[in-house]
Amino acid sequence: MTEIQNAPFDASVLAELREITTRYPQARSALLPMLHLVQSVEGRVTSRGIEACADILGISAAEVSGVATFYTMYKRRPVGEYHVGVCTNTLCAVMGGDQIFDRLKDHLEVGNDETTDDGKITLEHLECNAACDYAPVMMVNWEFMDNQTPESATQLVDDLREGREVRSTRGPRICTWREAERVLAGFPDDRADEGPAAGPASLLGLQIARENGWTAPDSDRDDVPAVAAEGHRKDLGAQTTTGRAKSETVVEESGAETVGEDAGGKQNPKGGS
Repeated sequence: MTEIQNAPFDASVLAELREITTRYPQARSALLPMLHLVQSVEGRVTSRGIEACADILGISAAEVSGVATFYTMYKRRPVGEYHVGVCTNTLCAVMGGDQIFDRLKDHLEVGNDETTDDGKITLEHLECNAACDYAPVMMVNWEFMDNQTPESATQLVDDLREGREVRSTRGPRICTWREAERVLAGFPDDRADEGPAAGPASLLGLQIARENGWTAPDSDRDDVPAVAAEGHRKDLGAQTTTGRAKSETVVEESGAETVGEDAGGKQNPKGGS
């Protein structure tokens, strides 16, 4: 691990960046939370933040930049005190997400991924907040605001700009963007237990299953007829999935087996896809 000459950050920030690397068997695995820490200090991923991460991890700035530009939670432009994301993916859009986003653009006088003149709100449309059971959904600094309307969304951003306390629908009090980024870097703020972890809509299926005594099928059950099980396996073998490599075992006449591997794909980590 190389020492940084003329370090851009103060010693305490560099110490925390290095501390993050100690959590992982391979230091470079720490890059994602390190970038969140950079955002907690800078308000975005800056060039000097990229250089600091690269120097500590012993990798190139290009490698760090490639990660920072791939994941949408990392911002290359300054973010306001509150990042407000409006889901405009299919279900939220049908339930009113597009109207909410349009109302906020007019009310805040900003476009997508822009920040208000007072530096309070950065507005962004998000592809999915992974909370379809509460559509339409917004997020403020990655905390859920469920079942929104154009009117409630407008009141929400006004409360944030006026400094009023706002609580997540299923989470803690809303903190600032930089405070949230520090939590994502792995430095808790002791508010993890504020608010419910899940709400009634998310737990409804579990409740219905319990009321009816339903359980997941056990593949090792003795009462499953062998013929039915064999037919099920044949059905599965006939299925193919578009865009995914088929994993299969080929039994040669000699008895040797060749096992195929599933093709991997990119994963988006945002509070959604």
